[in-house]
Amino acid sequence: MNLNLSHIDAWVFDLDDTLYPREQGVMALVQARINAFMIDAVGLPEPEAKVLQKQFLNEHGTTLAGLMANYAIDAETFLREVHDVPLDSLEPSPRMAEALARLSGRRFVLTNGARCHAARVTERIGIAGLFDGVFAIEDMDLTPKPAPSTFRRFLEHFAIDPHRAIFFEDTPRNLAPAKALGMTTVLVGDGHGHEIGDWIDARTPDLLSFLEPLPLRDAA
Repeated sequence: MNLNLSHIDAWVFDLDDTLYPREQGVMALVQARINAFMIDAVGLPEPEAKVLQKQFLNEHGTTLAGLMANYAIDAETFLREVHDVPLDSLEPSPRMAEALARLSGRRFVLTNGARCHAARVTERIGIAGLFDGVFAIEDMDLTPKPAPSTFRRFLEHFAIDPHRAIFFEDTPRNLAPAKALGMTTVLVGDGHGHEIGDWIDARTPDLLSFLEPLPLRDAA
C-alpha cells in the first residue's frame, strides 16, 4: 500500500461485503428476499422479474429505488422484509473490532441497507459500539449510493471534510462520487466483475488485509 493516510481523520465503511467477507453469505440471503419481493411486486415470472431487477439496479442504484419509481410499493415494508434474514453465517470478529478501534479519528458506516440491518450486522460482528455514526438508506431519503447528492448529504450531516476522509466499498461505481468529492477510495474485494476505474486509489482483497498492517502513525 502506497497511500499516505496521515491526514485521514474520518474512516467511512460500506456495510455488506465490506465490514465482513462476502463468503459469509449474508447478502445472498438478502438478495433471495429481494428476488421474492420483486416477483410479487411486479407480477412477472421469475426470469422476467430478474431482468427487470437488473435494469433497476443499473438505472437507480437499488431495487427499491427502481420499484418506487415504477410501482406503488411501501418502502418500509420492503426494507423490513428483505433484511429480515438470519445472521447465523456471520462470524463475530474480534480482529475487526481491534483493527477499527486502532484507527485515529471518527468512524462511520455508509450503507444502502436499512438502519435495522446495519444495527444487527454490526452487533453480530462485535463492532457496533465503534462507530460515530451510521448513515443508512432511510437517512438518504431512499436515494442510494452512488448518487452524488447522497454523499454530499452524508458529509454535511457529520461535518466531514472529504479531503480528510477515506471510503471503503466493495462496489466500484459507489467509489466514483466519493473520489469526485475529494475522498480517498479503497475497493474491497474483486469488484464483482464491474469496471474498476481511476477513481479507485487502492484495492484490497478484504478489509482486514488493509487495516491490520497500518503503522501506528496512521492508526493509533
